[in-house]
This record gives sequence, C-alpha cells and structure tokens, in this order.
Amino acid sequence: MNNREKFFLKSPWTWKEVVQLLILVLVIVPIFIEYLLQGYLSAVYQNDLYSGTLIGLIMSIIFMLGLYFIAILPNKLSWREVGLKSFSANYWRAIIGWTFVLIVISIIMVVVIEILIGVGPENNKTDSLQSRTTLLNFFIGFVSAAIISPVYEEIFYRGFLYRFIRSKYGILIGMLGSSLIFMIVHIPTFNTLPINFVSGLIFAWTYEKSGSVVPPIIIHGIFNGIAIILTALG
Repeated sequence: MNNREKFFLKSPWTWKEVVQLLILVLVIVPIFIEYLLQGYLSAVYQNDLYSGTLIGLIMSIIFMLGLYFIAILPNKLSWREVGLKSFSANYWRAIIGWTFVLIVISIIMVVVIEILIGVGPENNKTDSLQSRTTLLNFFIGFVSAAIISPVYEEIFYRGFLYRFIRSKYGILIGMLGSSLIFMIVHIPTFNTLPINFVSGLIFAWTYEKSGSVVPPIIIHGIFNGIAIILTALG
C-alpha cells in the first residue's frame, strides 16, 4: 500500500466537523449570503455579474475560514490534509485527458438537455456577461469562474468532503456522495445540475488517483475558463 492509498483510508476528522461545515455550506451560506446578501447586492449594482462575483469571493473566504477554524486548526493540521500538495509530473497527461473528457461530456449533456426540455446552460451571470461584454466584465467573470471558484470548491468538496466520505464508505460512495452535495449547492441553476454532478465525479477521481487536490483545481479552472470564453464570444 502506497502513501496515496494510506492518505485516503483514514480521515483526521469526525462527523462533528463534517456536520458543522455542512450546516455552514448548505444552510447558513445559502440563506444569508446567496439569498439575502446577493439580493441586496443585485439591487445595489443592478448587475448580476458584479453581485455574483462578489458573492463568490465572499463565499470563498467563508468556506476557507470555516474549514480552517473548524477542521484544520483545532486538530493542529496543515492544508496538506485537504490535498494541497504536489503531484507527479506524469499525471499531467491525465489532467489533459480528463479535461477533454469533461468538455465532451458537457457538450453532449447540454445538447441533450436542450432537446429534451428546451433549456440551455445560460444563467443570470452568463446573461449579464453576454449583454454587457466589456474587457472588464470578461476579466471579472473569468477570474471568478476560472480561479476563485475552482480553488475553494475543490479544497472543500474534494479535499475535505470526499476524503472524509471515502475513508468511511469507500471510493464509489465517496465520489457519489461528494458529487451529489456539490450538485445540490449549485441550485437554483437547475439547467447545469447534471453537468455539476458529472464534473464532481471526475474531480473526485482525479483527486483519488493523484493524491492531490491541485489536478481537479486545474481541470475545474480550465473547464470554467473555456465556458466563460465561449459565453463572452456567444
């Protein structure tokens, strides 16, 4: 058994930390940040892209502070425990391959969803970006989607949550459970939920195989970045 396999077999956390962080992510953040605060910011800025980006930044800070003060600091751990460590250079081929797979699967799913229910992948932020395509708006949207979101989401949903579930119930349940929660937190963008779930599976698998949360961050960032570029061009 190598060090990567040992890393995933045991988690340094208990259900206490997991429940506290899930309450933060599934209850407190959606109610007070994504609903109340975002509603206020949307009214102030009159721009869903600006308000959504600011909300994303606030969420990233809350997620990381919550993770640090609930799961890392009390247990005297380092960020390596949530996968922030180097990975083998040989894994870059897998990163490229899984990025391509995710793009292809997502395109297929978008086409199928649009055919079946007549709904595309657009949401308030993409509509705002398309209707006000400026260099500043593109930069804001790109930084938010391709850098901020991938970093904090992968550290939390894969680095922390997947590792915990996987240590308790194995790889399959770990992948399904963490991906399901990852999908749920993207409500109410219902039109992209299937893609969120599938991408969560790929991100969890690359974390499992590399032993580092950096590869899923890279794949997530590239995928989101391409989506923003296509949205701006569209």
